[in-house]
Amino acid sequence: MDTVKKEFRNYDQSDATAAVRHHYKKMRQNQTYDYVMEMKKKYLTYDMPMDLWDAFIKLNDLIDVSDPDLNLPNIQHLAQSAEAIRQDGRPDWMQLVGLIHDLGKMMYLKGNDADGTSQAEQWGLVGDIFVVGAALPDTLVYPEFNALNPDMANEKYNTDTGVYEAGCGLDNLHLAWGHDEYLYQVLSHHKGNRLPKAGMVMIRYHSFYPWHTGGSYRSLLKPEDEEYREWILDFNQYDLYSKSDKIYDVEEIMEYYGPIAKKYLGDEVINW
Repeated sequence: MDTVKKEFRNYDQSDATAAVRHHYKKMRQNQTYDYVMEMKKKYLTYDMPMDLWDAFIKLNDLIDVSDPDLNLPNIQHLAQSAEAIRQDGRPDWMQLVGLIHDLGKMMYLKGNDADGTSQAEQWGLVGDIFVVGAALPDTLVYPEFNALNPDMANEKYNTDTGVYEAGCGLDNLHLAWGHDEYLYQVLSHHKGNRLPKAGMVMIRYHSFYPWHTGGSYRSLLKPEDEEYREWILDFNQYDLYSKSDKIYDVEEIMEYYGPIAKKYLGDEVINW
């Protein structure tokens, strides 16, 4: 397994593409505390009604530029994750989470280049996330870009706890803006949502690698957050190590997962 794991998330400059590196540079330069507050106000409006499967199909037009492991439309990554969870006989709600965990990337339909939320500019849409309003740790991908973040020159934001209370817990932090938080908030406001808490945590924090894998931000955590981390690490084996060149039939995927989606998300159109 260790040999297999080394094949994924390889951001070494000699291996990762220039596009991936440039993406993270722009993400570090632009993802400030004020930017995140602005994006939450701008995008969490829940004014774009769309069926779950219509949103799912939209990801057929998006390739995640931050991912060094996969160069397929994001819809295939979702199918790969879900099917790996299904193959292991995990609960149906977790299978569904595998299928939809990146669905927030459909935010590009509302996005634009200036916000980094478009197909061309994805630095406000995808990539490993971090806490804004506190010091950036060296566990981030390409930590040499940390100094480019304007907040790191501001005494209000550049300490271990920054604008937060020590031990406040994950749910009280503001993280870099992207598809995780967007989907989490959309589903939190969806009246038909019956996903268990573990599933919602998987959706919200799966890209928060500096915490769940890097071990950073300990001064901000509370004891209950360790259970979150256990859930995320359990999920991440399917998010990461299921990536391959296999192509799934989207119609077959929708046929199997349709009843599960109805069970946990209801029949209602989702307001994005």
